Amino acid sequence: MSADENSDTPLGWLLKAQIRESGPIPVSAYMAACLQHPEFGYYVRRPAIGAEGDFITAPEISQIFGELLGLWCAAVWQQMGEPARLHLIELGPGRGALMADMLRSARLLPAFRRAIAVHLVESNATLVTLQKERLAAESAINWHRALPDVLSDGAVIVVANEFFDALPIAQYVLLDGAWRQRLVGLDAAGAFQFQNGDVTDVDWACPAVDGDVREVCEAVPTMMARFGEFSRTRDFAAVVIDYGSGDDLPGDTLQAVRRHHYTSPFAVPGESDLTTHVNFADLARAAHAQGLAVDGPTTQAEFLGALGIVQRGSRLMSANPDKAGSIEAGVARLLAPNGMGARFKAIGLRGRSVPPLPGLPQGTTEQDHT
Repeated sequence: MSADENSDTPLGWLLKAQIRESGPIPVSAYMAACLQHPEFGYYVRRPAIGAEGDFITAPEISQIFGELLGLWCAAVWQQMGEPARLHLIELGPGRGALMADMLRSARLLPAFRRAIAVHLVESNATLVTLQKERLAAESAINWHRALPDVLSDGAVIVVANEFFDALPIAQYVLLDGAWRQRLVGLDAAGAFQFQNGDVTDVDWACPAVDGDVREVCEAVPTMMARFGEFSRTRDFAAVVIDYGSGDDLPGDTLQAVRRHHYTSPFAVPGESDLTTHVNFADLARAAHAQGLAVDGPTTQAEFLGALGIVQRGSRLMSANPDKAGSIEAGVARLLAPNGMGARFKAIGLRGRSVPPLPGLPQGTTEQDHT
C-alpha cells in the first residue's frame, strides 16, 4: 500500500466519524462528499485541470477541439432556423478553454455570435475565477452553480465535455443471485473498505453473474428531465462527450486520479479526482423517457473526423509552421485509436423539432426501444 493510501485528510476524518456514528454510506454519498463537500470537496477548491493539476482534457490538448464544437453549434443553430436568441450552456466548463475556443470560431458567423447568451454551470469557485479571466473579453456570459438555475427564453444548445463522468454513481453487487447496494465502511483497523448492503429490488435485463457490479448515475434522469423541459417549449439540442461505453454491461469503473496517475478511491479523500465511465445506453434511455431523440453514440475520433479535424489541423499547421509539431501531436492524441479517439464517445440529444445533429449517426426515438 502506498503512502497516499495510508494518508488521511480533513474530509477523510469527517467521513470516518460519520461512518462510526451512523454506519456505512452508499458509494454515491462517498463520491459526492469527495467531489462536492462545501469545504473539503475536490471540485469545490482545486483547479484540477491542466499539466499542473491532476488531469488534462481535450480543450487543453488542442484549440481545434473547441473550434470544431463552436462550428458544430453554429450548424445546429442554422438547423433551428437561426433563432435571434440562443442560450449556449456548458456543463462543467473547466478553465474556460473550451468556451473561449468555441466563441472564437462563433465570430466567423457574426449573426450567430450576436444571438448567443452563454451560461456556464460551475460549482468550483477556483475554476470560476479562471473562467472569468479567460473570458474577460467576451460579452453575455452568465455563471450558475446548477443547471436548474439557468432560465431561458429562447433556443438552447448544451455542451458537456467530461461532465457526466464526475457525477456520483450508486453501485450494486450481484451476490447469490440478488443485487445488493455497495457501501463504504471501515475495516477493523479503521481504514475505508467496500461493504455490501441489504438486498434491493432493482433488476436489470443485462446478463450478469455473481460478483458483477452495476453502476447507476442517479443524477442522469434529473438532468434528462431538465433537457426534456427545454425541448417541450423551444428548440433544444445537446452534445455529450465523455469516456465510457455504449454497451449496457455491468462493470466496476470507479477510479481516482491524482497528479496524472491512478490511485485508490480511498486515498486522500477530497484531494483526488473520482470518476466513472459513462453508460451511454443508460443516458439514451433516460433521454428517450423525456421524449428526446438520440443521435449516436459514436467514437470521439469519428465525431471529430466528421467535423473536419484533419483538414482544420492541416490549415493550422500551414499557418503556424513553427508550431506544426505540437498541433499535429494534439490532433493525433484526440484521434488515437488506442486512446482518447476510441475511449471517448459523443452522443447527441435533441427535441423533435430539431433535425439529426451534424457529425453523429442518425439515432433513435423512444419508440425504437419499446
